Amino acid sequence: MSDFSLQALQARYGPKWRWLAVGTVMLGTMATVLSATIINVALPDIMRDFGIGQGQAHWMVTGFIAAMTTTMLTTGWLLDHFGLRRSLAAAMLIFTLIAIAGGFAPGPEWLILARIGMGAVAGLMQPMAMYLVFRVFPKEKRGQAMGIYGMGVILAPALGPVIGGFIVDQLSWRYVMFAPAPVTLLGIYMVYRFLPWPVSRPEPYRFDFIGLALLATFIGTSLDALNALQHAEGQGLRIAIGGSAAVISLALFILRQRRTDHPLLHLGLLLRPEFFSACLGAIALGLALFGSTYLIPLFVQSALHYSATEAGLLMLPAGIALGVTFPIAGRMADRRPARLMIMGGILIFALSTSLFALSDVGLSFVWLALWAVIGRIGLGLIMPALSTGALNPLEAHELGYGSSIINFTRQLGGAFGVNIVALTIEYGDHSNGQPTIDAFHTAWWLVTVFVLVALWPIRRIGRTGATPDAAV
Repeated sequence: MSDFSLQALQARYGPKWRWLAVGTVMLGTMATVLSATIINVALPDIMRDFGIGQGQAHWMVTGFIAAMTTTMLTTGWLLDHFGLRRSLAAAMLIFTLIAIAGGFAPGPEWLILARIGMGAVAGLMQPMAMYLVFRVFPKEKRGQAMGIYGMGVILAPALGPVIGGFIVDQLSWRYVMFAPAPVTLLGIYMVYRFLPWPVSRPEPYRFDFIGLALLATFIGTSLDALNALQHAEGQGLRIAIGGSAAVISLALFILRQRRTDHPLLHLGLLLRPEFFSACLGAIALGLALFGSTYLIPLFVQSALHYSATEAGLLMLPAGIALGVTFPIAGRMADRRPARLMIMGGILIFALSTSLFALSDVGLSFVWLALWAVIGRIGLGLIMPALSTGALNPLEAHELGYGSSIINFTRQLGGAFGVNIVALTIEYGDHSNGQPTIDAFHTAWWLVTVFVLVALWPIRRIGRTGATPDAAV
């Protein structure tokens, strides 16, 4: 059992090896998505425990997403130099240690740093899963593979709020931080059983530390400026400095990526119309996914006075619906134009957010759960088709950076989407210092508009060929 070459694994496990490998990388993504979503229902208890406001607590969500977004573009370099096996195992181990350390946080600063560290490692893991699927499956089966992969991964956000709500109500928010550790520990075991050594590696090349620093500066300062806008009184200088630093660092980052020999962001890929359109769609998808995942628990707990457990249970049927939709949508993505599937999913999701925007305090739990189910069906149609529409046209050697970019743009939409949603709520109607239901209605309408705008670039995504590709 010491030979973990690609040929040895295929001989040992036969055709099922591909699915065992998918299950392995799935665990890494499940842990990251679980960590990103499970914290939402714990925020009220964390705020009370540490005596902090929403502006500071918000960084536990935003910091995670911002760090994840920043490091996603480094995955291509890691895969080129260390291979999937070593990179994923190391990332899972570091993620586990940081999560456990965060559970013992004595104050909010420690907890925020732990969430940022977890996000940074999560950003390394997520593109690895998509990379593996598109490397080991031929083109005509990639949609199906993404559907099965997505069905497993979606259990994390489906169960996350439920598990988190139960843990918060019965134990403590600290156990929410420990929850992903069993998943990643199992993942490490599976990495060393089912993932191969790299077949070949390119010549070593320098990592773009300057580009990463500029990107981190842009994301960090822009999100901090948006966060400061939530309490703008007396924050004018901070907002001005943060906004200026974000603009300057973004300009320098783009200039750096155009001139360096080995950039983090391969601008050449973005010059391809289909891939660029898919990236714009991924931004809208990130805003929809993370914005609604952040907004629904906050909406029902703050405006409708649900408990954390009830808020989690509200999301359970939606997660199940998304899990059922994924494999069906994956098979459809292999046979139908990606453009039509994505546009249909956007319209269905927009229907869901519109229904939430029209909901009032008298609406029953069942109807709210149904609105969430409709939205997740829409997302289920979007995700596999967006992946195949973006990556199928790429060559094998481009998949590492292509998967990093498409994941990066989705997370970028999520990072800014959560902040824009929080900002909208903060500037909406308030009563006794708390946002009213009208403030949440405004946020829901804003998400609806942003998602519908994505219909324009998505129209350019055409159907890719379905010719077999080498499984390497």
